[in-house]
Amino acid sequence: MAFDLSRRQLTLAAAFAAALALVALPAAAQLPLPSPRWTDLSPQEQQVLAPLAPEWNRLDGERKQKWRAIAQRYPRMSPDEQQRVQQQMRSWAQLTPQERAAAREKYKSIKDLPPEKKNEVRQRWEEYQKLPPEKKRELAAQPPAQGKPASGQPSIPGRVPAPAMKPPPQLQPGEAPPAR
Repeated sequence: MAFDLSRRQLTLAAAFAAALALVALPAAAQLPLPSPRWTDLSPQEQQVLAPLAPEWNRLDGERKQKWRAIAQRYPRMSPDEQQRVQQQMRSWAQLTPQERAAAREKYKSIKDLPPEKKNEVRQRWEEYQKLPPEKKRELAAQPPAQGKPASGQPSIPGRVPAPAMKPPPQLQPGEAPPAR
């Protein structure tokens, strides 16, 4: 009988522990990510993330963690990758909050495309990247096409037009980006 009672107590204790875990799980999932201030970053992180300094304290915790992860990987990147990351940060820092939101939505819509559509988008992006800077500026100055593609361009079902954004200024080698 003593054996049966302790077995029952163990069963009740296990059920109680499981119930507590289920109740605590949603609360733990909603804990905010740490959101360090710019001054809390290490000197190395500040150096890598310098293009984001003016906006840093307004970013949410999730975004800060993503940028810090990039800063942690930065020393292991090739010089070409480092240069690309720095250029992307400068471009990102120059976008308005609305342009950033539009870029995130565009990314999500592309991420959800089937593989063949992703390849088509990637191919078109590579073609765009090969254009001379003057042509890119010309295209960026045009209003986005609403509804139908420009002449000579294939129609892509489900295509979401990119937000109209001004291109980042072209910097000469050794020239620092403009202060915000």
